[in-house]
Amino acid sequence: MRYIAADFGAGSGRIIVGSVLPEGIQLDEVHRFPNRQIRLGGTVYWDFLSLFQELKTGLKKAFAKYDAIVSIGVDTWGVDFGLIDHQGHLLSNPVCYRDSRTNGILEKAFRKIPKNEFYALTGNQFMEINTAFQLYSMVLQDDPILKIADKLLFTPDLFNYFLTGVAANEYTISSTSQLFHHAGQSWAREIFERLGIPLHLMQKIVPSGTVIGELLPEIVAEVGGAGVKVVAVGSHDTASALASIEPENDNWAFISSGTWSLMGIETEKPILTPEAMECDFTNEGTVNGHIRFLRNITGLWLLQNLMKEWEEAGEKCSYTDLIAAAEQCHLASIIDVDDPCFNKPENMGQAICRYCTEKGMEPPKTKGEFMRCVVLSLATKYAEVKKLLEKCSGRKIETIYMVGGGSQNQLLNRLTAELTGAQVVCKAVEATAIGNIKVQQNSTLINQ
Repeated sequence: MRYIAADFGAGSGRIIVGSVLPEGIQLDEVHRFPNRQIRLGGTVYWDFLSLFQELKTGLKKAFAKYDAIVSIGVDTWGVDFGLIDHQGHLLSNPVCYRDSRTNGILEKAFRKIPKNEFYALTGNQFMEINTAFQLYSMVLQDDPILKIADKLLFTPDLFNYFLTGVAANEYTISSTSQLFHHAGQSWAREIFERLGIPLHLMQKIVPSGTVIGELLPEIVAEVGGAGVKVVAVGSHDTASALASIEPENDNWAFISSGTWSLMGIETEKPILTPEAMECDFTNEGTVNGHIRFLRNITGLWLLQNLMKEWEEAGEKCSYTDLIAAAEQCHLASIIDVDDPCFNKPENMGQAICRYCTEKGMEPPKTKGEFMRCVVLSLATKYAEVKKLLEKCSGRKIETIYMVGGGSQNQLLNRLTAELTGAQVVCKAVEATAIGNIKVQQNSTLINQ
């Protein structure tokens, strides 16, 4: 049997066909494309129309190359959403979480709902980018789109909707929103009421593995795939990545390393203690209905921006060359990768140098020194978060499973092992696609 994983990251997207063989899942990336953030009229958007066209292009390639494709699963980053009107039309391109509309929103929201009450309801790490705060910024701005919207669909739900015509909110992506009540396994009605967010926008929450529907006739006419089903997988990409891990014991943690680094453990129930709140941990869903207790950490975003700036200056460089150069450096400067100054800087290189200078540290000068500074800083943050995870969960972490693109960075892996004292096990780079396909495979077995 074959399955299609449509994996959308903040920087690029991939359409991957997974063939389930006796020796394991064989992956074939049939289409890859960039994902751009577009500034228009002072707002930063995702180009959903372009992304959906790329999805159709990838599906067409997959159906042309392979037969016996059973289903499709879409996973994306969290928190962002699109709004649909009563006639089923997309009202606007989804606004990117890096847009400035939520700057300073937390203080305003906490006047309506105290921080401890918020955390007790949702268990989410407080970040201005969370769905609840994006929506509250729209309420405060009296955004007319909210008044004419009929449905809110998170980014993967939005793809599913335009593939099948069926509207639903999948569990793992819903749990990233700061609108989901873990105790009731439902929308946190109190948050909607106190922040003035229309509750009617939200759809039925469906568990991972739910068959959403079959491809619409007009989609089939364009790309093929008659009778192929769309499955709500672990729609948040971290949930899919975690689904790929098969741990050998209970004393483990994971790091999903990409634009963001997400470091945490899996638990049966949310951890909603004041200590967990103060340590900035979030409780999000897994594909088996459990909890990802984790911290969102700014990840390779810093390095991605540096490489973009160097390329724009005509100085192309590869990860391999940068790692080799960093191995020869002895710069010991460590930045706080989560400092707000690195969220949306005009120039990442200048922001890092300015931070080091202000903190009395030697700023990096060469590309190798920048690489070492970023990687050493990430490994230092991982070690800090590991201690906090152990403190909040009472669990001793002996093994860290590294998944995602960052698992290829040998210097990062080595420094992480040295600073955390844990064994670092690197799993598949395409862990998200593998987890996505595993959920589809399980769904097929259940629904046969």
